[in-house]
Amino acid sequence: MSAIFEMPIADETLSSDELHRITGHAYSAGQAKWLTEAGWIFHTNRAGDPIVGRLFARMKMAGIHTPSLASPTGWTPDFRGLR
Repeated sequence: MSAIFEMPIADETLSSDELHRITGHAYSAGQAKWLTEAGWIFHTNRAGDPIVGRLFARMKMAGIHTPSLASPTGWTPDFRGLR
């Protein structure tokens, strides 16, 4: 279990080379513009570079509509079928 906390952040986020390959833009401003227009969720660091989570990128590239995975009211189990 402790190994999960020892993973470097680089394993969890896309590298600048990967963002360049996905967006077609070498510079962060172009990458951020493309990501915004394509509906990607990302953060920016203090230097203004876009930071994209690897899991989000994998789901996005697989065509999974990520907003549909989260319920705005939260998930609760449905026990109506149990007796």
